[in-house]
Amino acid sequence: MEIIKVNTQRGLELKGALFGDKSMDTIVIMLTGICSNVFQNELLYSTGKLLKKNNIATIIAHAHDSFSCFAYSDHSTGKQKITGTFKDDFNMVYEDVESYVKWAKEHNFKNIILAGHSLGSNKIIHYLGNTPDDFIDYFIVSSPVDIMHWWNIMPNIEACFDMAKQWSKEGRGDNILPFLFGGFSPMSADTVIGFYNAKNLQNCPVISKIGETKSLYNIKSNGSFVIGSKDSVTGDSPKVFMEQLNKWTKTPNQNQVIEVEGASHIFYGKHDIYAKTILNCIQKHYKETKKR
Repeated sequence: MEIIKVNTQRGLELKGALFGDKSMDTIVIMLTGICSNVFQNELLYSTGKLLKKNNIATIIAHAHDSFSCFAYSDHSTGKQKITGTFKDDFNMVYEDVESYVKWAKEHNFKNIILAGHSLGSNKIIHYLGNTPDDFIDYFIVSSPVDIMHWWNIMPNIEACFDMAKQWSKEGRGDNILPFLFGGFSPMSADTVIGFYNAKNLQNCPVISKIGETKSLYNIKSNGSFVIGSKDSVTGDSPKVFMEQLNKWTKTPNQNQVIEVEGASHIFYGKHDIYAKTILNCIQKHYKETKKR
């Protein structure tokens, strides 16, 4: 694994984790979810490692400050844990994704696949639905989030939001809240507010009906939608959730919806199965492409 540096137009340097090397023909750019980076999320590491083994390069694409992580004591287990991310700028999602795509183009990869997990999927939908370019050969959306539904079901959201607004008014927006946002993620006050107001990521409104579907319809490439059958974020039927997203695309019959039996939103205990699923999607796509 190699740490690469990717520059954005606004001057911010993003750090990604590259599996494989620049001599490979195909690269997967995988956008991480919230509170997720390659050091903290085994799902991302397992995927990059397997794809590299099969001669497919992979960038685990950390947006904004997603590369950061820190240790804290989990008093329920008495052990130290590593976590991140606590700061993101959702207004810059398009620019962040575009920067990784341009990096891949500049390094002469022939085939570029854009993938995402959790909120990373919402990020790639936003990019794919708004880019004028045709750089992406294939997409893989996995475990996306209906953000406004998510706000209704996660614990302590209102308490986090109220405190975030108060801290922002006091000029303490960069400070991390004293309890985990949604029960799982350390997050700065300004990031909490930005998350709530991120209308550009409200592009999977299956349950809440709040948001837009134009981005899905505008996607030019074909792709796959991957979900765990026990994903608690997507309502009573995760597969139906994904099938609806696919119906909003321009060519749903040319995409595939895959449900991984027994898998949760983060594919806990099934990271290798997730990685194999991603690999199978890519191999099937290029096998079918050769037939045409």
